[in-house]
Amino acid sequence: MSTLENNISALLTKVQRNKPLIHNITNVVVTNFTANGLYALGASPVMAYAPEEVADMAKIAGALVLNIGTLSTAHVEAMILAGLSANEHGVPVLLDPVGAGATKFRTESALKILREVKVSLVRGNAAEIANLVGEAREIKGVDAGDSADNENAQLGLRAARHLNAVVAITGKEDVITDGQVCRVISGGDAMLTQVTGAGCLLTSVLGAFAAVEKDLLLAGTAGLAFYGAAAARAAERTASVGPGSFQIAFLDELAKLHPHSLKGYSAVAEFPAPAAGGTLK
Repeated sequence: MSTLENNISALLTKVQRNKPLIHNITNVVVTNFTANGLYALGASPVMAYAPEEVADMAKIAGALVLNIGTLSTAHVEAMILAGLSANEHGVPVLLDPVGAGATKFRTESALKILREVKVSLVRGNAAEIANLVGEAREIKGVDAGDSADNENAQLGLRAARHLNAVVAITGKEDVITDGQVCRVISGGDAMLTQVTGAGCLLTSVLGAFAAVEKDLLLAGTAGLAFYGAAAARAAERTASVGPGSFQIAFLDELAKLHPHSLKGYSAVAEFPAPAAGGTLK
């Protein structure tokens, strides 16, 4: 195994051993699935939304995950309170800008959080990320189609430099970059697109890895790789059935992950980032 592969594998053991507390301010559609997925991985989820307690909860968490899927002004204010507390106490903040670009309120809320809170990692699909950096891209509801992998890589690089954060763009292949290095992670399965909350859970899983590793590019890479491997393994088991069986099998596979689970199910390719305006080789 390469050094990168060894480092990725070691992080799973750290998550399972440390059981980091992940504070989620997430959307009502995915709360149960997110909690179960984090438990399966080995992390400890907490869902705390009240403005009266979010700052206290954020400061004791291993990571704070902000998800704007079901949005209200009160939720945004609670997210900012939690984010500022996390910033003050050295807790990484992750943002899932669900549906950014679909409505003015949704886009402006995501940008408000980014202005007022130091967000360390942003995960979204290509349309969501594009709309965060002023590159209008069509989005339907909270879903968007894939772009070509190289196009997503270029977008990720621009977004990471613009937002001063690690950016993960998920699709048929996932891209993650800190603006200096770009990694493409293959794996996963299209069945994930038929499970509500699969992307939201992924952001929280990235939070679990970020809680045990300060290098958020490495943490994000590990989270994407292991998530994709669990999905590929679950799809293999449920190919003849459907999304309901896949969802249960996926949680099972998250619980069964071990440091060698990536072999044959997920792969990471790394590329040095070109200067602004350049293209990946």
